[in-house]
Amino acid sequence: MTATDAPATVDGGALVVSGWATASPYGLGAAAFTEGVRAGREAVAPLDEQVRGNGPYDRAGIVPGFDIKTVLGRKGTRSMDRATGLAVATAGMLLETAGPGLADDRPEAVGMVLGTGHGSVQSIMDFTRDSLTGDKPFHVDPALFPNTVMNRAAGQSAIWHTLKGPNTTISGGALTGLLALNYAARLLKQGHAEAVLVGAVEEFSVARSWLEYHARSGAGRQPAGPLGEGCALFLLEPAARAAANGRPALATVLGSRFIAFPEPEGAQRAVARAVTEVLKEAGVEIADVTLVVPSDAGGPLGAREEAALTEVLGPLEPHRLRLRRLLGDATAASAAFQLASALAVGEGDGGLALVTSVDPDGTAGCSLLRLGSAAA
Repeated sequence: MTATDAPATVDGGALVVSGWATASPYGLGAAAFTEGVRAGREAVAPLDEQVRGNGPYDRAGIVPGFDIKTVLGRKGTRSMDRATGLAVATAGMLLETAGPGLADDRPEAVGMVLGTGHGSVQSIMDFTRDSLTGDKPFHVDPALFPNTVMNRAAGQSAIWHTLKGPNTTISGGALTGLLALNYAARLLKQGHAEAVLVGAVEEFSVARSWLEYHARSGAGRQPAGPLGEGCALFLLEPAARAAANGRPALATVLGSRFIAFPEPEGAQRAVARAVTEVLKEAGVEIADVTLVVPSDAGGPLGAREEAALTEVLGPLEPHRLRLRRLLGDATAASAAFQLASALAVGEGDGGLALVTSVDPDGTAGCSLLRLGSAAA
């Protein structure tokens, strides 16, 4: 299986990232994320007993001090799960930095594409447990049911911020952020929206910890390291629309490529092929790549990804940025954080940023960006 898109353009010109925001283990906001990544500061830290619970890990990358009611207020947040709270808060920060009028005049023109692993795993587990342990299966809190649906975070973010355009939830393992970016570009190219908030979210919980731990304990798999959480969102729109509203083009999306590999040994070939083909379709040279952000998966899978990049890059030595040791394994939000790090450390001189990812379930992919306001 392969999937690709030509360089992303619409009637308003190239598709550009004109704003971004994060809720990460470095704190709330793009500035905190940029400072942490540029300093190479490790944000994985020991968990206190209350947060750790009975989970298998004693360290994780947690958004520090994030309390939903403190950040968003008490109204409408009584039953909100953590993943949804992170997404709503991050969307609010992005819309604030984008300036007035992004969705005020024509809210139906602004869509949202949000990636996630399973939604809130903790909410799903808790709701199921209550239905099994209560006096009756239906003796559950109905206010908590929306948290068990995978598109809860995307839907609530749109409702909270009055975004009435297309609303889509994407789930694709470690590649989720790249798949969401590709989907958002397709929405814009097909004229279904004029601007899209796109990214991914993942929450830390005891339930997710155990799922990740057991899912990766099989033969030949790399055990999950310390987990991470957070949300990264980007404003994607045509270059002409961004310029008309005074928003700089931080990066131009040149294309994406995704390839499946049926056996683990095929990961290296899949990554190499994805990178080679996306460069060819974008009409650019490998020598122009100044920044590479791999998934840094670790173990045999990560080694194959690194070998593929070495194979394609040859003697070239662009800067490689590895995030997992800094933020932990953010699973579905990993690739979104990789994209954010490219914006955070990119020189902004028109160089190319290559973001790659591999997933243990047999998918590989990459996205190619041209960095800087000169990119568009």
